[in-house]
Amino acid sequence: MPTPTPSLYHDVAEVLISEEQIKRRVAELGARINKDFAGEQILVIAVLKGALLFLADLMRHIDLPLAVDFLAVSSYGTGTQSSGVVRILKDLDEPIEHRHVIIVEDIVDSGRTLDYLLRLFRQRHPATLHVCALLDKRDRREIDVPIDYVGFEVPDAFVVGYGLDFAEHYRQLPFIGVLKPEIYQ
Repeated sequence: MPTPTPSLYHDVAEVLISEEQIKRRVAELGARINKDFAGEQILVIAVLKGALLFLADLMRHIDLPLAVDFLAVSSYGTGTQSSGVVRILKDLDEPIEHRHVIIVEDIVDSGRTLDYLLRLFRQRHPATLHVCALLDKRDRREIDVPIDYVGFEVPDAFVVGYGLDFAEHYRQLPFIGVLKPEIYQ
């Protein structure tokens, strides 16, 4: 596997979504959640590690009582294609029964991981269960999953930045960019 260059920016072929576009859209998503859940308490669950930055920024735009929890799953390892097998690496600390739950995802592509999580969480009987995804890669969808709040639809390209990684690199980039193929091939 190639080593990322000293400046991670050199490994990006193009910027798909700028830092400003992300900030604007995250604020809009927060406003929609405020409106949709007015008067309610919510539990936001970040799917680690990719959704961490998105969750942190999204929470700053939610003006409701909320609790936060984290779930770590794996279906990729260090590769670029999902293995199709979802493993829970860290389960929730908070009970979700009778609570308004929003799963916060960095990206939904095949839909396999999200489908698994939705089935798992429904068994835990939340009052409501919603999904907020920063990115939707519909061209890769294998399982139709509901996404209530979508930041951006992206093409079938290998994207990094704003929490999304390749082999644990590039998460800190402030934008969403397409990684150069020579980096991951």
